Amino acid sequence: QVQLVESGGGLVQAGGSLRLSCAASGRTIDGYTMAWYRQAPEKQRERVASITSGGNTNYADSVKGRFTISRDNAKNTVYLQMNSLKPEDTAVYLCAGRRIGSLQYSVWGQGTQVTVSS
Repeated sequence: QVQLVESGGGLVQAGGSLRLSCAASGRTIDGYTMAWYRQAPEKQRERVASITSGGNTNYADSVKGRFTISRDNAKNTVYLQMNSLKPEDTAVYLCAGRRIGSLQYSVWGQGTQVTVSS
């Protein structure tokens, strides 16, 4: 079973940048589509970005052009580079994994808090 641990969150001013990391252990994530979700208070969980095992990426409209998802299979790690941050990006950011052929993200990390001040 894969375990995911996020890191890199924190407090940043609007316009600033953060890089989140999601380190996987237990088994390789080579065969997983990986994603970053975020959960803000009183809002629905939102999928921010995803990346397939082949490196194809997809982004929510709200972050296109500002966020970049990437993966390093050798390090069993997924990243989310966040630039031009806005106060509305404030949320808990969670890493998730979905095995090839599966319809649902079945592996989740505990999340890391990102707070953007205006």
